[in-house]
This record gives sequence, structure tokens and C-alpha cells, in this order.
Amino acid sequence: MEKENIAVGLDIGTTKIVAMIGKKNEYGKLEILGVGKSKSLGVARGVVNNITQTIQSIQQAINDAEANSGYKIKDVVVGIAGQHIRSIQHTDYISRTNPEEVIGGADIQLLIDQVNKLAMLPGEEIIHVLPQEFKIDGQSEIKEPIGMYGGRLESSFHVVVGQASSIRNVGRCIQSSGIELSGLTLEPLASSDAVLSQEEKEAGVALIDIGGGTTDLAIFKDGIIRHTAVIPFGGNVITDDIKEGCSIIEKQAELLKVKFGSAWPGENKDNEIVSIPGLRGREPKEISLKNLSKIIHARVVEIIEQVFNEIKAYGHEDPRKKLIAGIVLTGGGAQLKHIKQLVEYITGMDTRIGYPNEHLAGNSDEEFSSPLYATAVGLVMNSIANNTQSAIRKEEIVQHRTVYYREPVVEPVEHFQQQQQQVVEQLEQVPVHSKKEESTGDKIKRSFFDRYVDKIKDFLDNAE
Repeated sequence: MEKENIAVGLDIGTTKIVAMIGKKNEYGKLEILGVGKSKSLGVARGVVNNITQTIQSIQQAINDAEANSGYKIKDVVVGIAGQHIRSIQHTDYISRTNPEEVIGGADIQLLIDQVNKLAMLPGEEIIHVLPQEFKIDGQSEIKEPIGMYGGRLESSFHVVVGQASSIRNVGRCIQSSGIELSGLTLEPLASSDAVLSQEEKEAGVALIDIGGGTTDLAIFKDGIIRHTAVIPFGGNVITDDIKEGCSIIEKQAELLKVKFGSAWPGENKDNEIVSIPGLRGREPKEISLKNLSKIIHARVVEIIEQVFNEIKAYGHEDPRKKLIAGIVLTGGGAQLKHIKQLVEYITGMDTRIGYPNEHLAGNSDEEFSSPLYATAVGLVMNSIANNTQSAIRKEEIVQHRTVYYREPVVEPVEHFQQQQQQVVEQLEQVPVHSKKEESTGDKIKRSFFDRYVDKIKDFLDNAE
């Protein structure tokens, strides 16, 4: 029987932590087996600031996902975000000793290693090294250099940098929750996998993920990631403004925003009023929906203008860098009424709301096709792409335990010989050429993440 490729993604956000278990069905779509969600305590603007509370929140999300799915989680792919993330453009080259030899994976790896040695600010580490275009002996715009000849191999890179301590804190929380870390992905990249089509990435698109504590931006053009940024504002600051402006508690402010909030004040009439219950027998408060919309509008405009400044910094007004597919909004903040119209008004660019439902199986719960789960869906897709076996059925665990205790009479040597023979037979049945040929970009991404995750594991082991 073929082993199921069960993947697990863990989205550690500022307002919520989501653990999602999924697998690919026979049609290549993502079938969600279980989801666990918990209130995120101990995380501010995407950065862990209380280890104990974060561990408890992660454990609650993991336990809920296991209870819903009937699977036991072993390891997870985690999304990295936060205000400490920044990106730089860098160009580097290597001179090859023998230009008559074909360029291979080793040459590209040498170039990548060179970029990884870049001097960073104190406390910073390189998280992602994403190749853009290669140049061989002056010939530019080469996307796949393997198999070509040349003496000078050059490439432009999109380098994503973050605080090493913040990333290690996330690793520590996961390890202390009793699970392993199998991979790291920048959250805007995970969201882009879930909601963007290849055509949009080719045409040029800006993905804006409005989360609870941060707003993430990822710009694609010609199918390549061109720019990433994390703005340290999200849905939380809108809730805080409502709380202060209307003199109500945070829970009421969040409910007001979700149920009655609008980013466009003109949509509300002057006589539309909502009544909020008073605290401990106090008189109820009456709040005008027009005033509520004005508070939301002011803060959303500030967030969108900051994001638009990043889009301008990328240079979208240059005809060669034009974002033909416009803007895609996702994340919990994308559910705010009339936000699409406001973004179009401020930026003058076509805008749509990004839903991850395109990649989900037809029988999936409608709740999971919400922009709220875009990052979690992208992380599970990333885990599937890495062929991780991140969870096993609880029945299998019970069966293995029963066999172990029920048959103590088996001689140890024979028992191990039988196991060894079974393993050999299984390996003989595996087709030699079953693995699909990877592109240069995939090889680089995979080898780099393997090394980076190993680096974090080594750090955590040594810190014990």
C-alpha cells in the first residue's frame, strides 16, 4: 500500500495560530483533513515576545488539529513574518576554471554559497536567497543556466533577511511544543502560492496580505519574485483605533469592525446607529456607523499608502516593471467591506480579493476558502512540495504499540532480520526514475532551506 503524503502547515500570526493538516487527492487538489485554531498569545507584530504563552497557543492549535483529523502530528512547515523582515537586491558572479565544461548544479551552489556570506547588520541572518535572472558571459535574461557553457556565471538575487534571534525563538517554541520543524517559508511567499495564478505572476502582480499585526507585500513579474516587504501595521491597529475612538473594550471593537465596519465612509447613512451594551449595568453606548467607518478609513488609508510606497520603490511606473495584473488582497483584513474599492482609488490599480479555494478539493469546508486561511493553505502546499510525511494516523500508532506488547516471545535477532528483509523488499519496489526533474530554482530553494533548518536545529540542540 502506498504511504500517504500528509503535510502540516503552522501559521503563527499575531491574532491567531492555525495548524492545518492536508494531503493531495487524486485530482492534485488539496484535501484538508483537520484544522486547529487558537488565539495567539505571546506574539506581537509577527514576533514572539512571550515564549511560554506562544508554546501554549501552539499546543492548543496542534491538539485541535489532531482531534479533528485523527492524525498525530510529527513535524510542521512554519511561516516566518514580522517587522524584522527586510529584503535586498544583490548581484554576484563566479569565474569558472573551465568554460568548456557544462554549467551544473555545483556551479550554481557555489554562487549561492557566495551570496550567503554577505555581511549583514549585527544580529541579522539571511532567510531566503531567491535567484532571479542569470547572465552567462554577458548574455542576459537566462532563466535556466544548467547545461549551458560559459566562463562567467552571474545572477541577480532577491535576498530576504531577518533577525536570527526572532527565528530561533520560533524554533524554540515549536520544539518545546513536542513537534519538529521541517521547513521555513516567508509568509507572503506561502500566501502567493495559495492565491496567485502563474499567469498573474508572469504579467506582474502585487500580493498584499493584511494580517492581524503586519501587512506583507510580495511583488512578482515574469514569474519571478521581485520585491518583498513587511509593514508593521495590520488589523490590530484598526481595532485599537476603534477602541480609543469609541471608548469601548477591545472585544467589542473587534466585533464592531467585523460586523459593521467599512473602509468607505460614504456607504453609511448618518442615521445608522448601533447600540453597544454598557459594562456592569452602565448605560448602553450608541455608535454612529458613519463615525466608525471614518475611523477605519483613516487607518486603512495609512496602511495602503505605506504598501503603495513599497510598490513605487520597486519601480512599477517603469514600463518594463509594470504590474499588469494589479493587486491581490488576502489575509483577514481583506474581508473588510469596500476595501477593494479603497485600494483601487488610492493606487489606481486593478484589485481583486485572493481566495485559496482554487487549490482546495471540491468537498472542502467553505470556511477554509476564506482569505483568512491563505497563508496556512500555502504552507501545507509547501510541505506537500517537499514530500514531507508530517503526520500519521492515530490507529497506526495504536496498532504498532499492540503488536509490540502482544508478541514478546519473538526472538530479537529474528525480529530484526524480518524487519530488515521487509525494508530491503520495499526499497527494491521503489522505481529508480520516479522523482520528477527539478528546476534550478527548486533545487536552490530546497538545498538552502534544508541547510537553514539544520542550522536552527543545531542551535536548539546546543542550547539545551
